[in-house]
Amino acid sequence: MKDNRRSFIKKSTALAAGTSLIGLTAACKEISEKDEKVAQKEDEKIEREWPIKENNGRPKICVGTSRNSDRDTMRKIKQIGVDYVLMGGPPIPWTVESLREIMDAFKEEGLTVINMMIGGHPNTIYGREGRDDEIEKIKQSLIAAGEADLPVVEYNFYAHRLMEGYYEKLGRGGAGHTAFDYEPVKDLPADAERGEHRAEDLWKNLTYFLNEVIPVAEKAGVRMALHPNDPPIPVSHGSDQIMATLEDWKRLIELVDSPSNGITFDCGVTRELGEDPLEVLQYFGSRDRINHMHYRNVISDKPYVKYSEVFLDEGQVNMYAVMRDIIGLGYTHGIYPEHPRALDYDKEHPEGIRNQYPGGGGYTGMTYNIGFTRAMELAVLSSK
Repeated sequence: MKDNRRSFIKKSTALAAGTSLIGLTAACKEISEKDEKVAQKEDEKIEREWPIKENNGRPKICVGTSRNSDRDTMRKIKQIGVDYVLMGGPPIPWTVESLREIMDAFKEEGLTVINMMIGGHPNTIYGREGRDDEIEKIKQSLIAAGEADLPVVEYNFYAHRLMEGYYEKLGRGGAGHTAFDYEPVKDLPADAERGEHRAEDLWKNLTYFLNEVIPVAEKAGVRMALHPNDPPIPVSHGSDQIMATLEDWKRLIELVDSPSNGITFDCGVTRELGEDPLEVLQYFGSRDRINHMHYRNVISDKPYVKYSEVFLDEGQVNMYAVMRDIIGLGYTHGIYPEHPRALDYDKEHPEGIRNQYPGGGGYTGMTYNIGFTRAMELAVLSSK
């Protein structure tokens, strides 16, 4: 009986000790997991310290200005937290000296020129005599851009742009929206200077141009960005428009397969087509063919032909989702919140930076756009 009792006590003691050890092990594991979570939260806290700084791994918010901007204009841009600018370039051919003279002036005010629009090639667009001379000048300009550290050169390939379809439409509080309607202007005749041009010929001209200039741009380390037709209507003054559909955009990047042959992705224009901006962004972004980006919102009444450009917070495009996805793709080029809406203050102070479209605004409208865009960027970065 005593032996049985002693045996029971020994077994109970051993069991208690084992149970304590298991409990201790579990407790240690729980503490370890808690420590790990605390450490992770501390890391996240460090990553989310404010203010979130600019870095080379994110899109660069920029605004458009004149290459001849004075110091006061540059200061106004810098004051709203913008570090990057874009503009129309000088007459072709560009030289390293002409580009650096422009870029250095902005640099002195803390601004970096990241994109210039190149023009002066109508014979190239229309396939006329003299195009080879124009193309040679553009090649020289691309080489100069590379040497001057200008990373992106933007261009258009309009046969004609139907500006007559734009008009002002009043929005909230009487602010100006830029609206477009194709119906009243769709049958306007061709003008004598441009003539009428068919899509097949325009595609041949664009293909000829790209085959000549993209190898030069690639070697120079420069990316070219073709802005889609806006308005994206089928015909303007009797001429077909060849960058007016999503299929046209896809065809462009297939003509010459190179990161230097890309598009200006515009989420607003994408919605004007009736397409999903997020799907289109993924298509071109995943192929590294977005070389510049316009960030604006629209309400599309009828795809391609009737729409309104509105404030960034009131259109049909989910601007937060666009920002989330472009950052997620690792895009690092310019993002331009263009076409500011017309606020009363800008109408009362017409001097300075302005959007020249009907219903377009100026500096205060631009400031609103920049603030909204920065807020979307910080919201995305803070949620990571």
